[in-house]
Amino acid sequence: MKGDIPQYQKIKHSIYQGIREGRYPRGGKVPTEYELMAIFNVSRMTVNRAIRELVGEGILVRYAGVGTFVTDLKHESPLVTVRNIAVEVQERGHQYHAQVLSLAEVLADETVAVQLGVPLDTPVFHSEIVHFEEGVPIQWEYRYVNAASVPHYLEQNFEQTTPNEYLSIQCPLTNIEHTVEAVLPSAEEAKLLQIDPAEPCLLLHRRTWSDKKLISWAKLLHPGSRYKLRSKSVNE
Repeated sequence: MKGDIPQYQKIKHSIYQGIREGRYPRGGKVPTEYELMAIFNVSRMTVNRAIRELVGEGILVRYAGVGTFVTDLKHESPLVTVRNIAVEVQERGHQYHAQVLSLAEVLADETVAVQLGVPLDTPVFHSEIVHFEEGVPIQWEYRYVNAASVPHYLEQNFEQTTPNEYLSIQCPLTNIEHTVEAVLPSAEEAKLLQIDPAEPCLLLHRRTWSDKKLISWAKLLHPGSRYKLRSKSVNE
């Protein structure tokens, strides 16, 4: 019920919405605590909790005596590991959901056959999914899966679980290969990600193995303004 939502959550939602709509651009100032108290008719403690949580999530930054501002909203994903994007979003305290665009069996063309290490025209599974954070698309996932290794892939509800989560359970990861490139989205991709076709994107190609068997090849497209990838040496 909407009436059951705590007041501090309403304030957070209002600020999220303001950022999405461009009323609070990156680097822009958000209303003061006193202004928010008046807008929502709540105590300073309630406003302070909302702001404190947004600062903790990396959405806002506070400067003593100056005000509270929107930070750079590029979310990070580790480059040398494989993480469930739903978990990443939820760890930031945000709402995650997915839209499944395609889930089908197809015949491997030359590119897919090479990437999955199977003969040409081998039946493989294909999925196309858009992942969202707080209602904003942050990743377009285009994936091919070795059908022989994961026979029940097409039976899954990937709006309830992610391919990453399902594959990690069915075929525990033993090796990964990542390639990253900067690209411009196609007209269709720009529409799906709700971005300008001229906006640069990060395209991550990922292949995964389990017990020396190639399991999956995925292309993961991220809007450059909303995402970044990082790599950290284990010897640091």
